[in-house]
Amino acid sequence: MTTTEFGPLPAPGALTMVDIPGPVLDAGTAEHLRRYGVGAVCLFGKNVQSPEQLRTLCADLRAVLGEHALIALDHEGGAILRPHFWPFVPSAMGLGAADDPALTEEMNAVLARQLRAVGINWNFAPVLDVNVNPANPVIGERAYGADPEKVTRQGRAALAGHAREGVAACVKHFPGHGDTFQDSHLTLPRVDKARAELDAGELAPFRALLDVTPAVMTAHIVYPALDPEHPATLSRPILTGLLRDEWGYGGVIVTDSMGMQAIDANDGRGEAGVLALRAGADLVMALGQRVAQEETLEAIASALRAGEVPDAGAKAGRLRALAEGYPSRDLPLPDFTADRPAVIEGWARGLTGWRGPAAPPPGSRIRLVAHRTPVRENVSEAGADAETLARDLGTVYDVELCPFDAPEDLDWAALAGGDVPVVLATTFRHRQPALRGARPDLHLALYNPYAVLDVDAPAVLAYGFRPEARAALLDWLRGERGLPGTLPFDS
Repeated sequence: MTTTEFGPLPAPGALTMVDIPGPVLDAGTAEHLRRYGVGAVCLFGKNVQSPEQLRTLCADLRAVLGEHALIALDHEGGAILRPHFWPFVPSAMGLGAADDPALTEEMNAVLARQLRAVGINWNFAPVLDVNVNPANPVIGERAYGADPEKVTRQGRAALAGHAREGVAACVKHFPGHGDTFQDSHLTLPRVDKARAELDAGELAPFRALLDVTPAVMTAHIVYPALDPEHPATLSRPILTGLLRDEWGYGGVIVTDSMGMQAIDANDGRGEAGVLALRAGADLVMALGQRVAQEETLEAIASALRAGEVPDAGAKAGRLRALAEGYPSRDLPLPDFTADRPAVIEGWARGLTGWRGPAAPPPGSRIRLVAHRTPVRENVSEAGADAETLARDLGTVYDVELCPFDAPEDLDWAALAGGDVPVVLATTFRHRQPALRGARPDLHLALYNPYAVLDVDAPAVLAYGFRPEARAALLDWLRGERGLPGTLPFDS
């Protein structure tokens, strides 16, 4: 509790998470954090330059936020990894393909160790969404698979890995983002399923793992069977009625970013933040420009003064307990390169064959077809570009690179001419209708694994494009590894 200008109540910033502009905590931002009593900050790629810089930034944030600082990052694995200076841990679906809880626990321990060493004490992972929709535009390989039991099994291991290393995990996106064909960053999705179907599918992993879950992140999705009017983030029947009262959850509930269009385009920032707290959230994620943050903070301050935020003290207490249980500390930086062999092995354990792929003989000539310059899309980083892939495969083959700017431009009849095998590498975040029916000799699915459902060819699914994923794939092309993974979704 605080007795600042906001009176004997939690400061509005105690119930609000913000982001900051850059890699250094400037004086103006520090004053903004102090003014509102902000206790939680989410970091992004714009805040990350090096381990040393990140550790200094976290120390500076602790000096302003106080001893109960919560410093968070989306550090899921696969495409959702902002720092580029640590070994890249496999995506959730790659680990789901391996389906070894011990491996998943160890890979998540690597993620947590990376964060803990620089002072980040909260990771917005693991994803517990059951990805049953192959056209899902935002989850895909971020999920462990399409089977609730597998997601539960792998999620439990991921939570254990974080707990082992002293970093708070946060499961997401409750009640489930795995059966949407819309992206809540852009619009407000709906999941029209009966309660019994939700219980058996989307809700099952969340409910099964509550006893080992420090925090839950909400989804900006309408579930008419649970609340016909409000998205989960703003729904008291879902956050309080289901999660708190029916299931008895006592940990932290944090919203997803309130700047996403599912909320911002329908409810606005300030009022939506208050609605989320009234619904049962403990922490509102008010990201974006300073003016948007202040709109939320001022609205929450007014609501607190008016007594319109139920159990405000209990909300602040849960956040304080989370920070006390997983404190941010200044630790020596280890040599993280030691984790790289284990991380490559982790990617390799998930490599999955589709329709009996065969690698061209090492040293032979191949025709590589790849996207010239992939771009970043929403939360996920950009896939590997054509030149990078050509250099990689050039360590095994004599590569003739055929880069393209758009899959619609490809002339498959011309590419297939001659006796040189055609290898298509897909590095798109989303599935591409223009690739339906394409018939290369070999398809390397290096990003969206559901691309194998479109391309009419034998394939290897790597579930990611990171350097360690490509290293594992190169070992298979050389004949040094097999394809031990099992497809974690229905074909």
